[in-house]
Amino acid sequence: MKREIITTADGSKTIHIPDWDEQYHSKHGAIQEARHVFLKTGLAHYVTTYPQKKEIAILEMGFGTGLNALLTYYEVHKHKVSFNYVGAEAYPVSKEEAQAMEYASQLEEEDATKVYNEMHAVAWEQPQIISNHFTLTKRTQRFEDITDSEVFDLIYFDAFGPRVQPTLWTEEIFTKMYEALIPGGVLTTYCAQGAARRAMQAAGFVVERLPGPPGKREMLRASKPLV
Repeated sequence: MKREIITTADGSKTIHIPDWDEQYHSKHGAIQEARHVFLKTGLAHYVTTYPQKKEIAILEMGFGTGLNALLTYYEVHKHKVSFNYVGAEAYPVSKEEAQAMEYASQLEEEDATKVYNEMHAVAWEQPQIISNHFTLTKRTQRFEDITDSEVFDLIYFDAFGPRVQPTLWTEEIFTKMYEALIPGGVLTTYCAQGAARRAMQAAGFVVERLPGPPGKREMLRASKPLV
């Protein structure tokens, strides 16, 4: 399937799939969306809710370009936590596509290019220590094949939207996400579709509708009850 690089409204890039008229990130701003949906509404919320946590295990469903992993890497010092980051991706992007994103040029971090390139260079299926506070494991894995049980604190659910991949937004998939989270764990996603919300609730989640990133009125955050 053809993929092309486009520039989004905040100047950051993403991959566009013409056949689907779908992007890896919001055309209204790739970096803006990631920071709002996953860092602010997901990670910062979780750290605030559980300030005693010093190590956080994150599962990203849809590793894609690696943008969410890169941005999360730089949250270490802000939140004073360590990350065990697992990215699941059925169809990894190419090295050339990853480099074309040029995310490092928009981050105020002098080593961002080095870190981003290392994330894409590490072998799949093997944990890799990126720094003393960040371990990355990339899995070549379909959503349907997730079998983790009470491993993760937080899930970044970054699948393509229900319009083009409805099978990824079902009760069956969200039951797998529910089982993968520890009690009190949180799943966050840019999607606010009613059917997706009801599928999360059917899987056992308590779901909130929250203000979305630029270009979207709402998004969803789902929590697994402590008991």
